[in-house]
Amino acid sequence: MMMIRRVFLLSLLVLNAGCSWFGGSDNSIPPAELKSIAQPMGVRQIWETTVGAGAEKQFIRLTPALADGRIYAASHDGTVIAVDALSGQRLWQSATQLPISGGVGVSETGLVLVGTSKGQVVALRQADGQETWRTQVSSEVLASPRASGGVVVVRTIDGKFTGLDAGTGERRWIYAYTTPALSLRGSAPPLLTRDLIIAGLDTGKLLVLSLDKGLPVTEKTIAVPRGRTEIERLIDIDSEPRIFGDTLYLVAYRGSIAAIDMRNGNLVWNRELSSYAGLDVDDRQVYVSDDTDAVLALDRRNGGTLWKQPELTGRRLSAPAATGEYVVVGDFEGYLHWLSKDSGKIVGRVRATGKSIVAPPLAAGDLVFVQGQGGSLGAFRAGE
Repeated sequence: MMMIRRVFLLSLLVLNAGCSWFGGSDNSIPPAELKSIAQPMGVRQIWETTVGAGAEKQFIRLTPALADGRIYAASHDGTVIAVDALSGQRLWQSATQLPISGGVGVSETGLVLVGTSKGQVVALRQADGQETWRTQVSSEVLASPRASGGVVVVRTIDGKFTGLDAGTGERRWIYAYTTPALSLRGSAPPLLTRDLIIAGLDTGKLLVLSLDKGLPVTEKTIAVPRGRTEIERLIDIDSEPRIFGDTLYLVAYRGSIAAIDMRNGNLVWNRELSSYAGLDVDDRQVYVSDDTDAVLALDRRNGGTLWKQPELTGRRLSAPAATGEYVVVGDFEGYLHWLSKDSGKIVGRVRATGKSIVAPPLAAGDLVFVQGQGGSLGAFRAGE
């Protein structure tokens, strides 16, 4: 009964409050009208293809993955594709006929990994898309499965992390944490590094597990719930953490953004900031789309604000992606916006798709890859 209540509350919240980036209406902040750009930088589409029927009305965030010069992407209708990252040439297509809700993940052992709304995890071969194994986990998978060291880590919405053998799909361990009664619909993919699993929880905490056995290493409070009602106390880390050097960065909805020293677990800095979309980081700055859809650049060393770009408020932005001299974000009308890293000024724009962009753009070199909720997948290049 508790799970039914929680799923109902999650759906209610998606429609009425937090996750406006899924394409639902949010009347609190009307979307800003796009202003013309003086002397805009040119943006070219390099290639475009489609990934099944997309995920527009499913309240899920399917994110493409890049590995060995290929882009892997999935659709809720069960389609998984591999395309050449430079040309967009389709290399293979697999029809799993499953309701894919989490993905795409890749492994160093040559697997493409997806999860479904019915709690299945499927591994396909990167070489040809043939299914290698299929495993049942405890509940719906909304986060991309992650793999390292021969272990596939799957996060499910019932508050469980499951470690699967990458070769066979057999379960090696399971770890469960207590979930709140109310949270955003979504799960941040776990970050695998240094034989550790790092994940932000829908309790506002950071959880670290051992990769080999799934045992807890540490748990740290990043954001503290406030208020008397469940809605007022709602707090959630719903985006993937980022690492640069020895520092981990993560941000919570209705909470804080924090930097943590990976060597000793100490807090480097922490400041109030709310985001459900997420962040990115480079050698100088942390970039974040906040819950008003302003884009901010923070000093990576102390969290101080270097600039704030408010011209896209209410446009239900994706997380930012840092690339070269620019930061790229997508919005609910399918536009990609290029911002200067130095000033936050909007310097370029292109209509990448006719549907909303909720997955973070994927940057590699001077190319930016983006998957829209309608099933489009494309590559773009800015500049001369």
